[in-house]
Amino acid sequence: MSFRAISFRDFDWLMLGVMLVISAFGVVEIYTTTVNTPFAGAHSKQLLWIAIGLVLMFLVCRYDYHELLSHVPVFYLGTIALLVAVLILGAEVMGARRWIRMGGVSFQVAEIAKLVLILLLARFFSESNQGGVSGRDFLKVVVVAGIPFLLIAVQPDLGSALTLVPIAAAMLFLAGFKLRYFAFILLAGVLALPVAYHFLKPYQKARLVTFLKPEADPRNSGYQLLQSKIAVGSGQIWGKGTGEGSQTQLRFLPVPHTDFIFAAYSEEHGFIGVLFALSLYFFLLMRLVRTALTAPDAQGYFLIGGIAGILLFQILVNVGMVVGYAPVTGIPLPLMSYGGSSVVFTWMAMGLVNSVRVRRFVN
Repeated sequence: MSFRAISFRDFDWLMLGVMLVISAFGVVEIYTTTVNTPFAGAHSKQLLWIAIGLVLMFLVCRYDYHELLSHVPVFYLGTIALLVAVLILGAEVMGARRWIRMGGVSFQVAEIAKLVLILLLARFFSESNQGGVSGRDFLKVVVVAGIPFLLIAVQPDLGSALTLVPIAAAMLFLAGFKLRYFAFILLAGVLALPVAYHFLKPYQKARLVTFLKPEADPRNSGYQLLQSKIAVGSGQIWGKGTGEGSQTQLRFLPVPHTDFIFAAYSEEHGFIGVLFALSLYFFLLMRLVRTALTAPDAQGYFLIGGIAGILLFQILVNVGMVVGYAPVTGIPLPLMSYGGSSVVFTWMAMGLVNSVRVRRFVN
């Protein structure tokens, strides 16, 4: 029953086209920023991950999202077990355990945790009292989101852990959680920052200080952010052309194919190119909003709301990061940044969106 035949007439082909265009921009940037470097060939891997993600998107779309939601408690417990396994058996890279390697393939369990949390909270809010969010509901959300948050944060991977927050926040908002309560929580978080600061790793503390004043250490902790801002500014209106960015091609901007890919893109394509890329992301988010509003039930509505929340968060933080308006957190730009786990997650998430969309008129 799960994979019963469905009509792809209602599949969002326009959204797919926009995703492919954004992905193509990413592949081109990955190629131009890694050619003649130790990372040469990364664009080929990115193309492979996009192809895998595309296949998984259609498979997920065919699978009834109601079936996924019915099994999500098992998925959640399995994800928690995997996150614990990462801390014990995960591959250690530069002092962090964030990946599990199986048969020569590495993947980030944190990306799975995002998808599972979206499913879990979509089921929870669709079954809870529709009159609003009670204090007990809020505490339940804090617990189910807090467990994977802590397990990811101690890897340490604070950036990925933080991406769980907008998922919970978006769904709480859609469920009727009052804005004044959000303001109170935000204020409490700000007041708790001095305490939380003492639990951060030295490099995480350096990133926060660098974000506030990168010029204080221009040769070390502030170097990448300063070079990123120079790259963005040097693109001016029309950009320097594909593969012609001096900050990128002369290697002033370190590993620009990952978290700072938008800085390299801005240098090569300028303000006009940036405006076009951000317009594509805006269009993508508006398609999600439209699909959520036409969802056949509350489960589909909350499911898409969570996906829209995390995509918006990642876009805002990554773009803000490269221009110095957000701390360097290692959060990738959806569909553009190099990275298999992130790419596959985004495509699978869009598969869930279309799983809801193609069942709008199915009884």
